[in-house]
Amino acid sequence: MPAQRVSVSRARLDEAVRAVTPEGHMATVKGESRFESDASRYAAYLDTPEGRLRADLSFANVQDFLPARPDVNSLRALDLGCGTAAASIRLARLGIHVTAVDSSAAMLDVAERGSAEAGVHDRIGLQQGDAVDLTNICTARSFDIVLCHNLLEYVDEPGVVLRGAASVLRGPSAILSVLVRNQAGEVLKAALRAGDLAAAEQSLDAEWGQESLYGGRVRLFTPEAVDALLKDASLTIAARRGVRTIADYLPERISRAAEYERTFALERRMGSREEFLGIARYMQYLARL
Repeated sequence: MPAQRVSVSRARLDEAVRAVTPEGHMATVKGESRFESDASRYAAYLDTPEGRLRADLSFANVQDFLPARPDVNSLRALDLGCGTAAASIRLARLGIHVTAVDSSAAMLDVAERGSAEAGVHDRIGLQQGDAVDLTNICTARSFDIVLCHNLLEYVDEPGVVLRGAASVLRGPSAILSVLVRNQAGEVLKAALRAGDLAAAEQSLDAEWGQESLYGGRVRLFTPEAVDALLKDASLTIAARRGVRTIADYLPERISRAAEYERTFALERRMGSREEFLGIARYMQYLARL
């Protein structure tokens, strides 16, 4: 049975255009949908060393919390703000049945083609919808795994999204993975990579930053802010991981492509150590009810 796309109603459509952000995920933004006109740009980003590293590291961290085969075949996953469904396809290849939700029709077109090419379209159901309406899209207590990667940076109400994600977790053994942009990472990247001390200074207390792929602002998080959001959603942190802890700050003489495997191995070791979480470009939280 091929992947089916189901369109659901979007709340407050008269107030906002639902767009896909440069990270390829759902967002509520005022004005024109930038991503709808050029979905290929994000797909191309995922093929860069930076895009690959973020995806590979975050998925490896999720795999640490998955049961061993063959139990994994009975699991159901939700990829919230799925973008190109790259993570959904990885889960489906493990035998997991995935519901992939995104607000962008253009991104779902890419996801549909990708799942078919990967031969896993029968294990991925595509749905068009908005993250804040999750309780109207999915049945409560129906998923063993929920991915919320690079989504909270772009929504108006991160707490609402997390509470919705918590409501669809099947039980205390289910796992929620949250990946967000780290405020401290913006400071270090501006200072170390760009040599822009003024930008680094401005980022020290900034709640919003600028993303580069499509333009526009992006919400920045501190560990304390994410801790509070998860607690408010009645979630307990099982692990915290740094993602791209050092890769974004490497000198130009180090090839991101040629040294990819070595960088990935170092990132895995550093990302699991609490003292490096604060400097990572992204923070990943694994949480349970």
